[in-house]
Amino acid sequence: MKTPLTARESAAAPDLSPDSDPTTPSRRGLLRVAGMGALAATAFALSTSTAPAALAAPLGLSKDSEPDDELTVATSVAQLVGWRAKKIDHGTVVRLLGHATPGDGAARLVRYDAKSTATPNGGTVLAPQDLGAAGLGPGRWHTLHTGTADFRWFGIFGADAPTGSTDDALDALVNDPTVSRIEGHTELNFVRRHTYARSDLELDFGGRTITTEGIERNAHDNPFGAVMFFQGTVTDVTQQRTLVETMPDQRDVFEVADSTAFAVGDWWTVQVDPRPGGGRDERELQRLVQVTEVVDAAHVRVNYRNGWELAPGRVLEWRKVVPVEQVHVRNMTFVGAGPYDGPLDGELPDDRELSGSHPVAYEFAVRCDVSDVHGSRTWWPVIMRRWNTFFATERCSVANPPTVFYGGAGYLTQQIYCLHGRVADCRSHNARHLNDLTASAYCLVENCHGDGDDQGGNPFTTHGQYEHDLVFQGNSGLMDIANSGAQWGISAKRITVKQHVASWFTVSTKITDLTLEDVHVVARSTFDQQGSLTVNADGVQMRGCTASFFAVAQRSNLSKRPNVIEDCHFSLPVASVLHQTPVANPVHFVRTSFTGFDGTILRGAGPVTFTDCTFVGSTDEASPAAPALVGSADVTISGGTLTGTGIQLSGVRDQRLTVRGTELSGTTTAGALVSRAAGPGAVQVDLRGATLATSGTTAHVTLTSGADALTAVGTRFSGGRYDLAPATRVLQSGCVEQGVDRTGFPEGDHVLVTDSLAL
Repeated sequence: MKTPLTARESAAAPDLSPDSDPTTPSRRGLLRVAGMGALAATAFALSTSTAPAALAAPLGLSKDSEPDDELTVATSVAQLVGWRAKKIDHGTVVRLLGHATPGDGAARLVRYDAKSTATPNGGTVLAPQDLGAAGLGPGRWHTLHTGTADFRWFGIFGADAPTGSTDDALDALVNDPTVSRIEGHTELNFVRRHTYARSDLELDFGGRTITTEGIERNAHDNPFGAVMFFQGTVTDVTQQRTLVETMPDQRDVFEVADSTAFAVGDWWTVQVDPRPGGGRDERELQRLVQVTEVVDAAHVRVNYRNGWELAPGRVLEWRKVVPVEQVHVRNMTFVGAGPYDGPLDGELPDDRELSGSHPVAYEFAVRCDVSDVHGSRTWWPVIMRRWNTFFATERCSVANPPTVFYGGAGYLTQQIYCLHGRVADCRSHNARHLNDLTASAYCLVENCHGDGDDQGGNPFTTHGQYEHDLVFQGNSGLMDIANSGAQWGISAKRITVKQHVASWFTVSTKITDLTLEDVHVVARSTFDQQGSLTVNADGVQMRGCTASFFAVAQRSNLSKRPNVIEDCHFSLPVASVLHQTPVANPVHFVRTSFTGFDGTILRGAGPVTFTDCTFVGSTDEASPAAPALVGSADVTISGGTLTGTGIQLSGVRDQRLTVRGTELSGTTTAGALVSRAAGPGAVQVDLRGATLATSGTTAHVTLTSGADALTAVGTRFSGGRYDLAPATRVLQSGCVEQGVDRTGFPEGDHVLVTDSLAL
């Protein structure tokens, strides 16, 4: 074995002998090199798969060079650690050309520390062989780096590395505070589930395939049992505060018990006690927040605006945490561990929750991003987050998870109690969920697309655990919001969905101030053949949307803004319910078109207004459509047209129908364009500036109960007839009748006809 050559003494080089202080070497002393020519030769060797044997010896100098030091070279780790410890000078720097052979990708600079007793790890810390396998005496080779480390330094060049060695390398690098970036350049196989508490780290796997063949079993119901779980530290510093004043929506100043425990920059979790009378997990507030100002003895300001009003007497629970920060995972193709076959319908138990694997999870984390991670056959979410603030998940995907029926499994990403996040440019294929936002706020999901969602998975969802201020834009795939059950509250607020395409879309629970723009629900024979869209009449506003089955429901009443549906189109199934029974809030349709308006049902008692809308029932008078059965107490139709359909008031309550400037034509199965059913209520029909055109025995208006009233002002009637009970009160003024059969028109003191013309 050749003893390594050390740097020559020079006036410019510091003394790095064993008697000198190694704790304060100069940069010049750490990196003594043989000159630019030698460095170029070394760089050439490192860029090739093999290196000249001559590079194992001291690098030669050209006659024109004027070096002040020399650099020793080792061709492999075996050669490096084979040098006898007592022959190596403290501070010696060696250019290591590879792990096993020069140019194998593990090249780096190493420096000998004669006093070091660090544990050898086969990569960043190496011990001379004559010290024993465990390095029983002082003397270690330490890798010199600028913060970037490589699995190849540990002799790991593929998934066939010795079992556990890749995990050992990961532990060594993550737990080394001088390492800020870890790179993988080959396929890797992990067999352990790691938990870390460090910050300021990037892991980039270079797009390589990561497997977990033989991975240890997970704990039951543990979506945080990922290969890499980054978890902040929860302290024992806690406070409880019973609110003495109302905590309004959008307040960022919170009550605390004693503000002296809070400092600007500290991170705390804050949650409210369960909602009185609600489900066991029904809390309006669960967030990881940072203190931005200590306001006074009982108040602090944080980086979050509350989304739900909290009444006096509710209890805020505070706990101080030290989050992991800026830990990013990038560029991998991850294949989950088998077996993949098992129960098909979510039956319990399912052993795959213990044997399956997924790449990454975060809890109590800040500014931790994931990008270009693609999971296949993963059990729990590919990216699992809880108590995260400021995060991005970008260009990630999941494909073919083993199940889409087991609760919590088969996701791309789930976020619980998360804040200020962005999920973008992601995909899901045959999965349960692409994105799940649970008890989260101020997040954006954009340009994400899910396919293969026929078998029970909907790419976009929230639990309904009081999510608020979420935006979905430019996505495609099935969607439901706040629909996981009463246990969580089935509530959400200020949800905005733009430019979305799906074949099923349900937003009918306690969702306040829902905004839908350019949302299209397209029927699909393999899933929802009706193309369903259902919304909650609590501040819903829709623009430019389309669907087949469409319904307005109501399960909450918190909003101050009107329910407006404008510039939309719905192709309704026959006899579908458009306006459900619980709807009491006013609903306004503007410039919206309906086809299939055949027996459509509006059951709710709340006011319904149609402005410049078009309704088409049947265009074939031989097969007329049924009129819409309307239960609203106040119905207004302004402008627009009704073709081959009509309106029938249910009479379940007193009702008023106002028709202004609208054209009604054709016939219906009720034999009338406007009519009433046999309910107990009194009906008032008010026609103003309308045009009604029919023929044969079809009536323009049929009111047969005797307690009803008809007002017709400036209205034109063409063809057809009247069918009014003798006791019907009628005011007709400024109307024109052309070819109308007046046999069914009443007479008497309760009838007043003025300035009208019969042609």
